[in-house]
Amino acid sequence: MMDQAKRIELAEMAERELYTAVVSDALDQLGVRHQAMREYLRPVHPGCVMAGWARTITCSDVYHIPADAYGLEIEAVDSLLPGEIAVVGTQKSARNAPWGELLSTASKARGARGAVIDGLVRDIRKIEEIAFPVFAAGIKPVDSMGRGIVTGYNVPVDCGEVIVNPGDFVFGDFDGIMVIPAAIVEETLTIAADKVNRENHSRAELQAGAYLRDVFAKYGVL
Repeated sequence: MMDQAKRIELAEMAERELYTAVVSDALDQLGVRHQAMREYLRPVHPGCVMAGWARTITCSDVYHIPADAYGLEIEAVDSLLPGEIAVVGTQKSARNAPWGELLSTASKARGARGAVIDGLVRDIRKIEEIAFPVFAAGIKPVDSMGRGIVTGYNVPVDCGEVIVNPGDFVFGDFDGIMVIPAAIVEETLTIAADKVNRENHSRAELQAGAYLRDVFAKYGVL
């Protein structure tokens, strides 16, 4: 099992050197397709880039105020480890905004690297102030109490129409969000890094006036 220092090192490298498009291409090369979350999941403030290991959380809509409305939600956020990303499946709820400033603050303090919510969020200005990367389907100012409840964590969840398992690698930037299955993280990132290198050479030669057909023949990337 990969130690925590190595996990954080890979996350930092991905954020610094890679982008989601090359990760998508690397997964295609490995025959692992359909790992891009749906296009409606967008960064909630400019400059969001996040890479890390999935800590999954699942929510359901409710139509009453439960006796312990926040208990499992608090437990899930407090369980976050350094290098992890909160991946919240809400069954595409348009009723519930289960993520906001205080959860972002608590997550960042735990060493989490971001959050992706297949649903709604609030407190966007405050989240931007603390520079915590959050991706979501939309924004709405409502509290979750009486509208939704966390029903579990560290279980497989559907987020953006990708099944995310605990410990999968999640990478998000302005182009979208990719999910790398845990078993092939290092292989995928190595292939992606190689493609970035070849793209850099291609770009330099194209800027110098080379023909696309010649550059493609040489480096094999578009």
